[in-house]
Amino acid sequence: MQRDWGKVIEFSGLPHVDRSVFIPETVWVVRDGGFVALSRRDEPEAWDRLVMSDEPITTQLKDGALPTSSSSGPSVMAEMINALCLNAGMRVLEIGTGTGYNAACLAALGAEVVSVEIDPAAADQARHALSAAGHPDVLVITGDGEIGAPSHGPFDRVVATAAAHTVPHAWIEQTKKDGLIVVPWAATFHPTGPLAVLTVRGDGTAEGRFTVPARFMPLYGQRLPQTVLHETEERWAAAGKPEPSRYGVTVNPDGQHIWLDSPDNPIA
Repeated sequence: MQRDWGKVIEFSGLPHVDRSVFIPETVWVVRDGGFVALSRRDEPEAWDRLVMSDEPITTQLKDGALPTSSSSGPSVMAEMINALCLNAGMRVLEIGTGTGYNAACLAALGAEVVSVEIDPAAADQARHALSAAGHPDVLVITGDGEIGAPSHGPFDRVVATAAAHTVPHAWIEQTKKDGLIVVPWAATFHPTGPLAVLTVRGDGTAEGRFTVPARFMPLYGQRLPQTVLHETEERWAAAGKPEPSRYGVTVNPDGQHIWLDSPDNPIA
């Protein structure tokens, strides 16, 4: 599939978009084993270094300890955008607007972007940042990303910026035949939480393999207990620690199954 990026890729495989426009004045970093606030006003050099780095940035906490929103590391974003195989003019549904930085990168590559964010405050902040960055045409919808944006489809591509363990069938229904769905997977079968790249068929199904590790916060409605990661590591080790690329997933209207090497060898 040919890619027509339309822009020169300048940093970590991304178009030149100023990340600092999308990062709040106060973010959260781990120091001495816990989260502490990092203020641009009080520590401008440290704030700038973080924003210019390839690190994910926590932008919102719940109860002072649970990250609920972040800006992904640019290199991980680049992996996901590369997996989308974008061409200019494609319509992209983004699940999880967050800061709006990823949506801005997609728009800078010529995509028509509709983004869904469940948190009203984050959605509002992203709208302002996208407008300030010169991308006011990105449509940010406040709502549940698992529902998608049915009144704005169909889409050529769907990309989720939050981890899922179950692909909502609404995403498949809103994607054109031969379109792609790119979603980071919760650590339910492989401890690295690899990226799934699914091709949508004309019969309401989607299928694809997993690629690189891509750890993300979970979708709001798909959080799992911490014990799942330990259990996943045990099962994966018992199976001989297969590479993520050996796994795949098939999704249909009745459900989904993870498989190893072939769809004829389901494991979950």
